[in-house]
Amino acid sequence: MNESEFHDLLVEKGLSLTQTQINQFKLYYELLIDWNEKINLTAITERNEVYEKHFYDSISAAFYSPIENIQSLCDVGAGAGFPSIPLKICFPHLHVTIVDSLNKRISFLEELVSRLKLENVQLFHARAEEFGRQPEHREQYDAVTARAVARMSVLSELCLPLVKLDGLFIALKGSLGNEEWTAGKKAVSILGGKLVDQVSFNLPYEEHKRTIYLIKKVKPTPKKYPRKPGMPNKQPLE
Repeated sequence: MNESEFHDLLVEKGLSLTQTQINQFKLYYELLIDWNEKINLTAITERNEVYEKHFYDSISAAFYSPIENIQSLCDVGAGAGFPSIPLKICFPHLHVTIVDSLNKRISFLEELVSRLKLENVQLFHARAEEFGRQPEHREQYDAVTARAVARMSVLSELCLPLVKLDGLFIALKGSLGNEEWTAGKKAVSILGGKLVDQVSFNLPYEEHKRTIYLIKKVKPTPKKYPRKPGMPNKQPLE
């Protein structure tokens, strides 16, 4: 997917980028590749692949969820900024909070946010298990996103505590999404979530399968969750 194809496909989805946004994606790519030589941010480095497998894939969350009506978004384990930074570029009104456990990635994101001149973006170096217990963040976000972080049974314990009542947990998954959901739906229920939509599609050119899960927060997360760092992964709620 070259840059022109990227723009045209977004237009088909109702997203028309300004020249400023087009330039932001170009600079995003350049910074990603530059920093990737110093720290491991991504195995995908070819421009066309980055535009499809990272940028377009991240923005796809907006095709199936009401991003335009969401004000506050928290991205758990964002890594190199996916999906939150592409979403922020396309939807500048978003107030974005990113939490990641690796300080080197936060350093990259600090420069990225500065160079792209993005406003209302907060970055936190923290474990999601600890972050979700902090009163200033717990159940404070309209939407929480996560992409390629952990399997659903683990991911829901990291994300749902941050979602406000009636808010959305948006999980971006690959080809194993259905298997993950089968194993993780009990955890989602325990943590206060309810599946309201599940959409599967293929990326336009690579045709890799993607599944997006929209999970509504229908009741408060019990106070004992999330558990201590490492526990969700060691003993998932399955």
